[in-house]
Amino acid sequence: MQYGLLSLLSALITLHFSLVLRSENTDLIGSSLLYWSAAILVLRQKQIQLKCSNNLASMSIGSLMLISVLSKSASISGNDIFLRVFPILSIAALVLIGSGFSGLKQHWQELFILCIFAIPPGLILLFLDPSSITAKVSGCILSALGFQVSIQGVLVSLPKGSIEVYSACAGVATMLQLFGVALMYLFLQPTKHYQKFLIPGFALLIAFLVNAFRVALMAVLVALGDQAAFEYWHVGNGSLVFSTIAVVIFCLSSQVLLPHEARSL
Repeated sequence: MQYGLLSLLSALITLHFSLVLRSENTDLIGSSLLYWSAAILVLRQKQIQLKCSNNLASMSIGSLMLISVLSKSASISGNDIFLRVFPILSIAALVLIGSGFSGLKQHWQELFILCIFAIPPGLILLFLDPSSITAKVSGCILSALGFQVSIQGVLVSLPKGSIEVYSACAGVATMLQLFGVALMYLFLQPTKHYQKFLIPGFALLIAFLVNAFRVALMAVLVALGDQAAFEYWHVGNGSLVFSTIAVVIFCLSSQVLLPHEARSL
């Protein structure tokens, strides 16, 4: 049964990625890669601890959940919110089929990571919109680099052009991505109490600053009149480049934040 479930998991991941790529949402593509990787790494570490204790009721519920996921997937078009809950529903269904109701508790870490993925950035923005702070930090970066810049609310102005930092560009998506990576580190590595707060906080700070540099770059490109480059770094694959940079910086920094004996990644 274990190999069958692993094969099914691989098929579900492949299906999800194909749907995400079709949505052409670059933030969702990066998040999907990070969160699936984190969940699989945690699952792999706990593999030797798994206890198979399925029963008819849990297998029936898990099978119905899986059928529902596959049915919904057949009718998805574009950037559907279902793409965010697909991973957690899939993992929960497989856990119920393979390990019963007790498996939900056993695999709470993987499920929690995927719950973070299910949170749309727009929901966070309803309660916290860092657009004005992002604009100010980006302005400070440009000023430090020698540019003549002025900030008015969310407007970053250079002598030959300006950009407005909308909520979608405030870096919330990147912060959620890196927060998920931080959770992975906490679940995989033994940490002290203060590190359980320090590491996620540091991840959020890195994500915010990296996005601020991205906004500063876009302001320069607008001032230069390079619309093609602006679009690339704004909505194209360039946004994925900055997400990757944020992840790399965090992974390198975490080696300093974690105690030497805990480093195993």
